[in-house]
Amino acid sequence: MIDGVATDSSSTPSPGGSGGEAKPRRARRTRMTGAERRQQLLEIGRTLFAAKGFEATSVEEIAAKAGVSKPVVYEHFGGKEGLYAVVVDREMRRLLDMVTSSLTAGHPRELCEQAAFALLDYIEEYTDGFRILVRDSPIPQSTGSFASLISDIATQVEDILGREFKLRGFDPKLAPLYAQALVGMVALTGQWWLDVRRPKKAEVAAHLVNLAWHGLDGLEQKPHLIGRRKS
Repeated sequence: MIDGVATDSSSTPSPGGSGGEAKPRRARRTRMTGAERRQQLLEIGRTLFAAKGFEATSVEEIAAKAGVSKPVVYEHFGGKEGLYAVVVDREMRRLLDMVTSSLTAGHPRELCEQAAFALLDYIEEYTDGFRILVRDSPIPQSTGSFASLISDIATQVEDILGREFKLRGFDPKLAPLYAQALVGMVALTGQWWLDVRRPKKAEVAAHLVNLAWHGLDGLEQKPHLIGRRKS
C-alpha cells in the first residue's frame, strides 16, 4: 500500500510471447474514502498518544504512519490538537456507555459489581484509550477530562445511592458525596490495575465491592470524628 492506496503487484506477459520475461503491470490504485482515511488517522493517533503522550507525538509521525502528507491530517482535524480532542471524546463516550449500559440489575450490591466490572472491562479491552484518559489533558479546550468523566459516571451512581439512602433513613442529599467517593475509589484502583494486572479482574471487582458494600452496610447515619480536630 502506498500513500494509503492499495496496489496490485500482479504482472502480465511481455509482448514477446509466453517465453519472454514478465513485465510488471501498472499498479491498480484504490484510494481510501474520506471516512476511511479519518478512521485510519484516529486509530494511528490513538496508538501514538497512548504510547508517547500528546507532547511527544508529532503531526509528521502521524502522517508518516498513515502514509500521507501532513496537510491530509490538517484537512481532517485541523492539526494534532483536533485529532487528540476527537480521540479523547470517543474514549470518554465509550467508557461512559459501557458503565451506563452495565447498570441493569435491581439489587444495589450487584449494581456495584456491574459498575466495577464495566470499568475493568474497559481497561482490559481498550487499554490504549484508558492510558489516554488518565493523562492530564494538555488542551484547555479539550472535550473533557478523566475527572469530568468520573463525575458523569458518579451521577449515574448517585441516583442508585439516593434510593438506597431513602430506604435506610439516610439523608439523600448526601448521595452525590458518596457517589463521588465510590466511583473515585474504583477509578484509582483501575489506574493501578492498568499496569499490574494482578489479581485477576473478577477478584479485583470482588474486593472493591467488598469494601464499598460492607462499608455502606455499617454506615452511621450521623458519622462523627474521634480525633481532636473538629473543623
